[in-house]
Amino acid sequence: MRNILMASVAALLCATAQPAFTQGKPMTETQLIERSKLFGNPVKAQGRFSPDGKWVSWLAPSNGVLNIWVAPAADLNKARPLTAETKRPIRQHFWAPDSSMILFINDAGGNEDFLLYGVRAEGGEPKLLTDFEKTTVQVVGLSERHPERILIGLNNRDQKWHDVWSLDLGSGKLTEVQRNDGYSGFLADEDLVLRLAIRPNAAGGQDYFRLDNGKVADKPFLSHGLDDSQTTTVLGFSADGRTLYLMDSRDRDTGALFAMDWASGKTTLVAEDARADMGGTLINPKSKAVEAVSFDYLKPEWKVLDQAVAADIAFLNEKLGNWLLSSRTQADDRWIVTTDNSKEAAASFVYDRKAKALTKLFDTRPDLVGAPLAEMRPVEIKARDGKTLVSYLTLPAGAGEKPAKPLPMVLLVHGGPWARDSYGYDALSQFLANRGYAVLQVNFRGSTGFGKGFTNAGNGEWGAKMHDDLIDAVNWAVGEGHADPARVAIMGGSYGGYATLAGLTFTPTTFACGVDIVGPSNLQTLLSTVPPYWESFYKQLVARMGDPKTPEGQKWLKERSPLTHAERIQRPLLIGQGANDPRVKQAESDQIVAAMQAKNIPVTYVLFPDEGHGFARPENSIAFMAVAENFLAKCLGGQAEAIGGTVKASSAEVPHGAEYAPGLKAALAAK
Repeated sequence: MRNILMASVAALLCATAQPAFTQGKPMTETQLIERSKLFGNPVKAQGRFSPDGKWVSWLAPSNGVLNIWVAPAADLNKARPLTAETKRPIRQHFWAPDSSMILFINDAGGNEDFLLYGVRAEGGEPKLLTDFEKTTVQVVGLSERHPERILIGLNNRDQKWHDVWSLDLGSGKLTEVQRNDGYSGFLADEDLVLRLAIRPNAAGGQDYFRLDNGKVADKPFLSHGLDDSQTTTVLGFSADGRTLYLMDSRDRDTGALFAMDWASGKTTLVAEDARADMGGTLINPKSKAVEAVSFDYLKPEWKVLDQAVAADIAFLNEKLGNWLLSSRTQADDRWIVTTDNSKEAAASFVYDRKAKALTKLFDTRPDLVGAPLAEMRPVEIKARDGKTLVSYLTLPAGAGEKPAKPLPMVLLVHGGPWARDSYGYDALSQFLANRGYAVLQVNFRGSTGFGKGFTNAGNGEWGAKMHDDLIDAVNWAVGEGHADPARVAIMGGSYGGYATLAGLTFTPTTFACGVDIVGPSNLQTLLSTVPPYWESFYKQLVARMGDPKTPEGQKWLKERSPLTHAERIQRPLLIGQGANDPRVKQAESDQIVAAMQAKNIPVTYVLFPDEGHGFARPENSIAFMAVAENFLAKCLGGQAEAIGGTVKASSAEVPHGAEYAPGLKAALAAK
């Protein structure tokens, strides 16, 4: 959530309003893109320069599992794997400041007990650097001035709070720097000195304190309440420690970039956009000054602050379209940049700044080059109360600006809910569009990125105005001729899973079917089982939802829980869940399935014993999408690739309802 889814059965489910499965109509066939090309392992991903520029690293499969590879920058043909994970893919890695070691985090089976590992660039066995149980490591600071060590946060003493430790990368020795007795975080400068402490306050916001020689100041130098909690935060210090960069929305709506003179406390507005909060930044590797900042309204747009990068940004915009800066050398002569355009899978390039030249490093998914991918179109939709909902419509390739006749549609709801959908390549949208569906992604109120007013308009509106926004967007798609109102499905993960359950309970005849992935069904049990390390923003969580310690909050949580209204469900439902999910626990799916069983309401429940909040292992992603696309094809009439051996290759278990999902019983029988 922080930061962050039968014929006789169909007759029963379609007794009122528009029928579900029986409404499926065959559509003109298009070339199917194999699931494995969309959801299988990337060939290569996440390119990184070592700080000294001598090495290039990336993630790639080794024995079928994503591992870290490295090669000399001067000879990529000498690439070799540095790690040998056999079960859990490595999904994030970064270089130590001295370029001697690659660091990465991983958990076990999706439990989010992330531990830190290191492996030497020259090779050797990876070393576990935080050998603790029930611990989630945080990286607090690293600097080229002190390349031999980094600062990390560990909650091994108290699971609610992360103490700060200095980790010697050579010996693995840990030295305590700052004990934490209630702070949500700390900020270090380039000398790895803690300069700032952040503490949650009673108003659901944060207080920011100066920190000197381990002593926290008596009074905060900056405070905000709930309204600014998603749009105000500190970003980092300049290399000389004199300037603090921050995103700030106090006394304004959108989060803008400010620079604070640390000595005087005076702040200066650096960059703003009245439509959107600031997004990504380009930070100079030596001075740590912000050189450019992006603002993402319909699409990301860079605002140049330092003319030294102006020509670079203009060149990359022209050559690559939408792009992300993945890595830059300490000398700042070479960058690794990655494309993020909706009609193509990501490609990474080495950009030589002096020569103004791009050299392709790799295509993340070369099998998708030339595939019939679809364009994602930004659209502005008006909600019933006049709010503008920035949304993204993806029609099947070849459909043009408007289909010849209304299409079946999948309303794909993002998680969070304090997150957003953005323009760019999205595998799930491409998958659904390729199967013949219009795909609509809506930034409903409560989403972030569009100013604090829009985010705060979602307070207390789970299953209410947030859901109304989704319904308004569906009505827009129907009115524009994009969607057939009888064939609209709702699908999503985390909060999107909640929205799916809310859609089938609060508006039981609007959607033809639903796909819930790790979605909460009971908001009371959701809040009572959050991970201990969410303590730092728990007040914000209950302030935006409902406080289980008050009668009013208890009433709200019960009323807005789909579980309370499970008997209203009339349409087919598919649920996917990870057994080790620490955020939305398995009990959330178990409860709604049990309630539907008690009322003899059909539901299909797919459980993965080796997954957490979402599906990290490609075998499991492919299996669930195989079940989902056949489920949707029966419901909406789109195309589908047969389940085949995907379920057998995964860890999937089906505690209930295999008979309600086309092809699933046969696939399970083959396991």
